[in-house]
Amino acid sequence: MKIENEIVSAVITAIKQLYGQEIAESTVQLQKTKAGFEGNLTLVVFPFLKISRKNPESTAQEIGQWLKENSSVVYDFNVVKGFLNLVIDQKAWFGLLQDIDNHPLFGFKEATDDSPLVMIEYSSPNTNKPLHLGHVRNNLLGWSLSQIMAANGNRVVKTNIVNDRGIHICKSMLAWLKWGNGETPETSGKKGDHLIGDYYVLFDKHYREEIAQLKSQYISQGIEEKEAEEKAKAEAPLIKEAHEMLVKWEQNDPDVRALWER
Repeated sequence: MKIENEIVSAVITAIKQLYGQEIAESTVQLQKTKAGFEGNLTLVVFPFLKISRKNPESTAQEIGQWLKENSSVVYDFNVVKGFLNLVIDQKAWFGLLQDIDNHPLFGFKEATDDSPLVMIEYSSPNTNKPLHLGHVRNNLLGWSLSQIMAANGNRVVKTNIVNDRGIHICKSMLAWLKWGNGETPETSGKKGDHLIGDYYVLFDKHYREEIAQLKSQYISQGIEEKEAEEKAKAEAPLIKEAHEMLVKWEQNDPDVRALWER
């Protein structure tokens, strides 16, 4: 049982019995009762004035009295000008809760062939260290998100890109080649993943310096600031090198694979 639907149906019947006319369901306007007024839902009675041929207060009073006497959903009412504030009977709330409890998939929207197709990817392992509790967290977040998307009527595909290394590891390897001087966890006293992270940060530092130089150059050539920054990000030599290394990685280039092994 949906309380709003019950009230709409009751109002349609009330109008017919009180004023002898049929009305469309779309003319029954319900809204949440404003704070400071007694009631749960408010019926706007202005659309019915031509039918009742009475003022808003009288029309609201008559409809409210009919609903109170004939509807099991409405417990009481009060009238504020052209607005009929309805107090919902406790039995109706209990019935609604019982319906929810009896429906194991209450609130879920079933997906159809026309529903949006959504892919949820989780969780790719960290490329630099064994799996740990943080990955379990990511697994739970990914699974929960997929369930939420499915409950909202989406067709969900779940996937896990195993050992997805991508551009981030290439940035670290390239920075290590350029500025690492053969540093290792043993020579530095750092954990392997921390060492790799330091070079990822170092790559970003030099990359930003290149962006700033190129951006200034492009602006001096008359290119607008925003366009100059985007152009600099794409054409900075360091990012181009990283992308070239990524292509070689995906092609199983022996030198790049050997560098990763190292």
